[in-house]
Amino acid sequence: MKELNWMIEKNYKKIVMKFGGTSMGDIEKISKVADHIQRERNNGIQTAVVVSAMAGETDRLINLVNEANVVTNKAEKDVIISTGEQVSSALLSLILNSRGIKAESVQGWQIPLETTDMHGSARIKNINPQKLQSLLDNGIIPIIAGFQGISQENKITTLGRGGSDTTAVAIACALNADLCDIYTDVDGVFTSDPRIIKKAQKIDKISFEEMLEMASQGAKVLQTRSVELAMSYNMPIRVRSTFIENDFEKKDKSHKIGTLVTNEENIVEDKVVSGIAYSRGEAKITIQNLEDKPGVAAQIFGDLADQGVNVDMIVQNISADGKHTDLTFTVQETDLDSSIEIIEGLGDKIKYSKCIQSKDIAKVSVIGVGMRSHAGVAAQMFATLAEKGINIQAITTSEIKVSVLIELQYIELAMRALHSVYGLDDKL
Repeated sequence: MKELNWMIEKNYKKIVMKFGGTSMGDIEKISKVADHIQRERNNGIQTAVVVSAMAGETDRLINLVNEANVVTNKAEKDVIISTGEQVSSALLSLILNSRGIKAESVQGWQIPLETTDMHGSARIKNINPQKLQSLLDNGIIPIIAGFQGISQENKITTLGRGGSDTTAVAIACALNADLCDIYTDVDGVFTSDPRIIKKAQKIDKISFEEMLEMASQGAKVLQTRSVELAMSYNMPIRVRSTFIENDFEKKDKSHKIGTLVTNEENIVEDKVVSGIAYSRGEAKITIQNLEDKPGVAAQIFGDLADQGVNVDMIVQNISADGKHTDLTFTVQETDLDSSIEIIEGLGDKIKYSKCIQSKDIAKVSVIGVGMRSHAGVAAQMFATLAEKGINIQAITTSEIKVSVLIELQYIELAMRALHSVYGLDDKL
């Protein structure tokens, strides 16, 4: 592959490094994390670090709360489950200091990282970077506990699953860093799940929009909120591996470390489709012969939203008489029973003949910014699935994505066929 100008490494002066639970799994792995931090320090780069709890620790703490068998106070639960990151930050700080590298553990409330008071799923409102920048200016590496902050009521809050990614991007924005490095157990973002698609290729560079679509459609590499935040503040993210030694320069000069998530204008468009994402655990609900009048959909989806049910794909078919419709939508399988209960509870407010539910379905998505300027991507997807005898149950689209709902048993066949037909099997 020809070396391109955008592939040349930038001379970064200030970065934020984030290490997830698998990277912080035990003392040996934390020592490996310290190696990465030491490398950047030796390169003269100002470095702030965000860490997650050790692998499995947050689940252990949640189980402790559940075992208490009491009515859960969400504020107290946040106090408990935020301690996992506190332990990680202090352990890493101890190891760095033992090497003669000045480091200091910093908790969310010490920054302070101010959030809303929605315990368990708080959103970041403001970060005062003064303390962190002061540490950096004094040659001290701040080791920041991710996933947590403090509310206006001066209570500890947590940001929800994957919140450490969001913490890292937010810290990078507040410090006006050049880059946010997200270290994980994979070498970057791939064209599809390598566990299913053996020919999946690592992507050197991907746009914020593509990454956001891939994350929201099932790719687990980055948390959706972190990508949204990075896109809003134009903060580049690099996804890279904690465990794979990046000495490829000796073997393959064209290999670039990890995957850079950046602005679309920085992408050299060479493929129409960038990746194939998928999501299991979907459930489909169809409300048949529903009265087609203003306010009905608002009533249904409003009540579902009030109960915290996230609705994804929505398809509506108007009947020949123009007075009735079939309304189909998807929810997470874990929300299916509660969704049916909510709909049945609306019996006196909406009129319909039958409510049908379906499990064992999956969503497959084709994603790429090149779709904006190339026709026929959806048609090629539909034709490929038809050739494999895979029936499409629902379709949704955006400028850079086409998603279809299919039976779960065909998920791997569909992904392999689509990955091949769009030329993603070939080395990028």
